[in-house]
Amino acid sequence: MMRGTTLKNCGGDWRLADDGYLFFRRLLDPLRLLNLRREMLTVMHAGGWLVEGTDPVDGIAKAAARSTEGDPEYTDVYHQVYRLQSFHEIAHCREVLDLLERIRGVPMIPQPQKIARLWFPKFTEHTTPIHQDFVHFQGTWDNLTCWSPVGDCPRELGGLAVLRGSHQVNRVLDHHFSLGAGSLHVDPAAHGELADEWQTTDYEVGDTLIFPALTIHKALPNVTEDRLRISLDNRYQRVGDPIAEHMLNPHLSSMSKLSWADVYADWSSDEFQYYWKPHNIPVLPKITKYLEQAFEEAIQLARSGDERAKLHLRRIVLRDPDSTQGKMAASVVGRQVQP
Repeated sequence: MMRGTTLKNCGGDWRLADDGYLFFRRLLDPLRLLNLRREMLTVMHAGGWLVEGTDPVDGIAKAAARSTEGDPEYTDVYHQVYRLQSFHEIAHCREVLDLLERIRGVPMIPQPQKIARLWFPKFTEHTTPIHQDFVHFQGTWDNLTCWSPVGDCPRELGGLAVLRGSHQVNRVLDHHFSLGAGSLHVDPAAHGELADEWQTTDYEVGDTLIFPALTIHKALPNVTEDRLRISLDNRYQRVGDPIAEHMLNPHLSSMSKLSWADVYADWSSDEFQYYWKPHNIPVLPKITKYLEQAFEEAIQLARSGDERAKLHLRRIVLRDPDSTQGKMAASVVGRQVQP
């Protein structure tokens, strides 16, 4: 079980420094999350992801609609969810910001790029692999991820697990190609200083897991028969800290064009639109070497017959055939590929 802590005994970031994570039961308002769940799943139902005749809030997935990040059909529905005002607003909850500011002792701000994780059942080969967040989101090592399930999330639905104390390696570890979300994984066994102390729990709606960018973590596979796993995956930073340039854009906008004007088009309030701009946050160029190395590894693996690497390359060809990577991928797996 994950060791819990509470606002009462948090007392700063000492536990975060020791364990590499904080876990809070019902930090967020469960009713607000359940309302958000209905909104998100109603959009997914309209996108053809749910079984007809079922209540959207139950999240009963249609097997034929199964897809994941990197698939164009996934992004099409995901970006409709991404337009929801309520989805973006929840990252600004005072319960979270007050806690993070108490931990860090300085003003904190949510990064513009909010993320939802929408995982189909029995699609386990695409489970998010073991990794550190820095390779994806960058900026500084001190950035904090806040992960919350949108609804109850028992182990079999695929919550997160963290490797206790793993942040104390105090460096970005070598990551390699993986088929799962993010395309990168790290092998803790290759680093002798890491103890095998995975921590997880049966999450309940409103629970929140917080960890810095170097903490090693993974998703558990969604092994349910037919339920989607829905979660929030947001990042926070000190107001004056730098941010990586890609974190100023909507999530997955590199895979299918989506602007902030598109996101805000149907909002009823402008309170949280472009909220980060007055802070003049320093911007760093994106570090591309992590994904470039993963792509090169996928090319080599595919040439040797690895089916997971071939599937990864086929996705690149489908969504971006005329890019440099798309052309290289097509040279290995062929340009005529099926979704």
